[in-house]
Amino acid sequence: MKRNLALFTALMLGISSTANAQSAKTTAAFKNWPAGSSPKEIGNIIANRFIATPHTNFNRPGPPKVITYPETCTWYGALTFAKVTGNKTLTKQLAARFEPLLNNRDTLVPVPDHVDYTVFGSVPFELYMQTKDARYLKLGKHFADKQWGPPEGKRVTAESHRFYNKGLSWQTRLWIDDMFMITAVQSQAYRATGDRNYINKAANEMVFYLDSLQQPNGLFYHAPDVPYFWGRGDGWMAVGMSELLHSLPKDNPNRPRIMEGYKKMMATLLKYQAEDGMWRQLIDDPTSWKETSCTGMFTCAFITGVKEGWLAAEVYGPAARKAWLSLIKYINADGDITDVCEGTNKKNDHQYYLDRKRNTGDLHGQAPLLWCATALLR
Repeated sequence: MKRNLALFTALMLGISSTANAQSAKTTAAFKNWPAGSSPKEIGNIIANRFIATPHTNFNRPGPPKVITYPETCTWYGALTFAKVTGNKTLTKQLAARFEPLLNNRDTLVPVPDHVDYTVFGSVPFELYMQTKDARYLKLGKHFADKQWGPPEGKRVTAESHRFYNKGLSWQTRLWIDDMFMITAVQSQAYRATGDRNYINKAANEMVFYLDSLQQPNGLFYHAPDVPYFWGRGDGWMAVGMSELLHSLPKDNPNRPRIMEGYKKMMATLLKYQAEDGMWRQLIDDPTSWKETSCTGMFTCAFITGVKEGWLAAEVYGPAARKAWLSLIKYINADGDITDVCEGTNKKNDHQYYLDRKRNTGDLHGQAPLLWCATALLR
């Protein structure tokens, strides 16, 4: 009996020692930031910049007709940052920005008939979880439920019915950015309601996209007929998988397949990370320019993997730290990040991607900074 107890104690001490060592490796990479570079400092700069920014229209002049998905992504990031830092003033400011959408400016609320519009639901879900205001829950559920309902509206195609009849979202279109747009709102629906149906369907959708689009090296072409590894396109997949896996129940039957796809992608991204920590506009083209939105997205996926224990902390922790410290150097005095690839359609032309405009303050680039700050502080 004493011998068995001694063996059990030794075993538990060994497990505890391993866990402590893993935790120490993680802590070493994500602590002791140089002055002005901590996730809390940077997150405050970017969140305050967002509060001061009117509704944006893809960097075009004038206000948008409806809230755009880059604004949704930044709003969501600012809210999660407010939560993780306990900044209730920031939460109130972000809720105040939303209040007109529930009243006299409700025309700015998108119609949930496309993945880029349906992702908007992730914001009211987060507001509900932080404020418990039932108006937000009702609106969020409207968006999440429409994604799985029967095809409706002017965007319906023959493919919409084909996907719906296969048990997928009728908004399926097999573009890689979908795997953030769909998983973000559905993961939020699960977090807000506890209804596993939302995240289970999102996981099933993710497996369909992985099986359809992931290449042997773990990366994703911008589209099946466009054989280029465009940075931000792959960024949506990277954060989409990490966002989903962060909350996907351990007993979900699709979890191993998604984790396999995630780890395969992370290993290849590590290979293509530049010496200074950045990633490029075309991931595997060393002559293409260093791009900030994809770097922020890949960094977030690395941080989440290390924090969750999915990725080796001694390998991916320093890589994520290097990326973060390099990325924040692109933030200018106004709190805007530079070198953000403009909104980009697909085109089977290598030069097309190299020639894309480099925006400053584009919310495609602001949002990932907030996601990284949240992930680092979570």
